[in-house]
Amino acid sequence: MGTISVSNLGKAYKQYPHRWSRLAEWILPGSKPRHTLKWVLQDISFTVNPGEAVGIIGMNGAGKSTLLKMITGTTQPTTGSVRMTGRVAALLELGMGFHPDFTGRQNVFMAGQLLGYSVAEIELLMPEIEAFAEIGDYIDQPVRVYSSGMQVRLAFSVATARRPDVLIVDEALSVGDVYFQHKSFERIRQFRTEGTTLLIVSHDKQAIQSICDRAILLNGGRLAMEGEPEAVMDYYNALLADHQNQVVKQETREDGKLRTISGTGEATISDAWIADVNGQRVEVVGVGQRVTLGVTAHCRSELPELVIGYMIKDRLGQPVFGTNTHHLNHKLHRLAAGTNIQFEFSFDVNIGPGTYSVALALHAEQTHLGKNYEWRDLAVMFNVVNINKSEFVGLAWIPPDVRCSA
Repeated sequence: MGTISVSNLGKAYKQYPHRWSRLAEWILPGSKPRHTLKWVLQDISFTVNPGEAVGIIGMNGAGKSTLLKMITGTTQPTTGSVRMTGRVAALLELGMGFHPDFTGRQNVFMAGQLLGYSVAEIELLMPEIEAFAEIGDYIDQPVRVYSSGMQVRLAFSVATARRPDVLIVDEALSVGDVYFQHKSFERIRQFRTEGTTLLIVSHDKQAIQSICDRAILLNGGRLAMEGEPEAVMDYYNALLADHQNQVVKQETREDGKLRTISGTGEATISDAWIADVNGQRVEVVGVGQRVTLGVTAHCRSELPELVIGYMIKDRLGQPVFGTNTHHLNHKLHRLAAGTNIQFEFSFDVNIGPGTYSVALALHAEQTHLGKNYEWRDLAVMFNVVNINKSEFVGLAWIPPDVRCSA
């Protein structure tokens, strides 16, 4: 079983005021340093246990790829250490290790030997690698004629020809076509069930939340948050809109879940609930039942425009359905400070049994990214049960009409 242990990891690059300073530092080793350090990462520590899947997220420039390079040994850290056990397979930069003038088959032999396979083992694995990559006759063409998607297909096929103890994947998979992305993630899920330890960098919220046990958020070169994927992704979503003097905070609900609240505070959500057709607040509803999502908002300041949106999420935090009053043509304009508004959204709960949450947002324009007054995750929680519908599986209830003819 594979493990990854990262301790106080940091990476800094030397910056010189001009090229002569670099030369002077080389030829005058006893003199004072003529450079300053630009820290890309600092004080990163975490452990990935055997069989665990951990996702790393963060905005561009947060240091995600640099971190993976240090973990895999392609870049040396300035401070700290990395310790790994088990056989490691890594897919980092697109086509890393491929020679453009060699054929795909020749590159498979080179990349396979770098992964520790013997030539005989690669020959045995070659039919499976070709079949999974699905690049046809291009396997015997120079890699320089490959598209980026074809390079990803071949690189992933080689890296995962045999189940590794540790699999490290960067954003490279996002380059491939949708079909191969699904195929690749299915293989990753299979490896997970068989005990592979996974470390993955992705901007794909659904991939992180569906595959990973834990998520790590990097921000400004430091570890900003570590925890359940849903809570970390909610916090990350708040940071994406963190401007205009917004406040981002987290609080623990009574059920122990971590809720993220962000926004300028110019308007706030004072109450939210789910009610049945009789107006009674409920926490359990049946599949297909008519309910109303009620929200009370309070304007602390004068607002030129107010839009309210809601997003229903499943137990993993993945979106099920979302909309807002801008798209529903119910925008409100010129609201005075101190105004209270009650919104009601009525709909049929055409979703499968399970636990769901509702995220709410008060903002201007089409989305909260423009002017966010308040975004509140886990504003309401409710359970859906199948009371009187025929048996079915899945996230959505889409009852069909059946016709048979002989």
